[in-house]
Amino acid sequence: MNITRNAKRWGGIAAIAIAGSVVLSSCAANEASSSEPSESSLSGTLVGGGASSQATAQEAWVAAFQTANSGVTVEYDPTGSGTGRDNFIAGANSFTGSDRAFKDEELAADSFAGCVPGSDIVEIPAYISPIAIIFNVEGVDALNLDAATIAAIFKGDITQWNDNAIVSQNPDAKLPAATINAVHRSDESGTTENFAEYLSAAAPEVWDAEVSGDWAYPGGEAAQGTSGVVDAVTGGTNTIGYADASRAGDLGTVAVKVGSDYVNYSSEAAAAIVDASPLVEGRAATDLAIELDRTSDAEGVYPIVLVSYLIACSEYEDAAAGELTKAYFTYVISDEGQKVAAESAGIAPISASLFEKAQAAVNAIS
Repeated sequence: MNITRNAKRWGGIAAIAIAGSVVLSSCAANEASSSEPSESSLSGTLVGGGASSQATAQEAWVAAFQTANSGVTVEYDPTGSGTGRDNFIAGANSFTGSDRAFKDEELAADSFAGCVPGSDIVEIPAYISPIAIIFNVEGVDALNLDAATIAAIFKGDITQWNDNAIVSQNPDAKLPAATINAVHRSDESGTTENFAEYLSAAAPEVWDAEVSGDWAYPGGEAAQGTSGVVDAVTGGTNTIGYADASRAGDLGTVAVKVGSDYVNYSSEAAAAIVDASPLVEGRAATDLAIELDRTSDAEGVYPIVLVSYLIACSEYEDAAAGELTKAYFTYVISDEGQKVAAESAGIAPISASLFEKAQAAVNAIS
């Protein structure tokens, strides 16, 4: 790990600790020092919710944060990105997880109940993960597919597993003469929106629907949340779906065609496309929304990437909520927090340059 990056991260955390907010420590830090960590002075309940893709990482983050801060309870309800954003707008959540950033027109409404009127929001891409295309076909563990074929399968234009478009890219696979059961999300979902954004960009001649968090086409099987999709694919026959890669488990997965190669998902391939993509223009300094380049043909890039955000007020009506949110976000983006999520959920830890921007945004929370 980059030494400068570590120093900056732990320096930022120490500053918060000195101010009386929180002291965080890792096993490695304990082993390297004989001094005991200071007891946290934080207390209260922090309520969040949203992206179900973040569920596994949030469980790990919450457990570690509450261990370091015994007076704090963090609640994260994986209701889905759309519900999470709605709850944040209404002030029901102090923070939310979302698999997409707020859109310009949503920000223009300036209707965030828990935030001081006129203040900016904080959007941090704290959870970066590939979206895996998962399937359950007996005797087949892996497939190669290009964007047009993936789009046609989920649109319902390709309905049989032994269709030539699939067979031609997988000549050694024993594909059955069976109907494809394509599973999609029933709820408004940032995962769906990221998946649709890729298909629209990479296969516009097939995926001609407007990009949205709601499923665009009739047909297929609808399932609630990430868990619902994974359960439907796992429990079904000749099924295919899409989900955060951390939930792929033992299911078959698709290598996606990028340029002339087929690229398997990995945290490294996901991180590569994020670092190669610019921030959305015209946003506040605390708003780190990323404009992903879904059509990149760079070597080793996996284009179906979920950049899931942690979203908060830069200035809270309730100062206590701001203090807890600031401390929690500081932990999540720290080396320890990103490592915990990488180990539990397989995320790609944010880069040093992205961390510097994220830390500055978190520091602005009050």
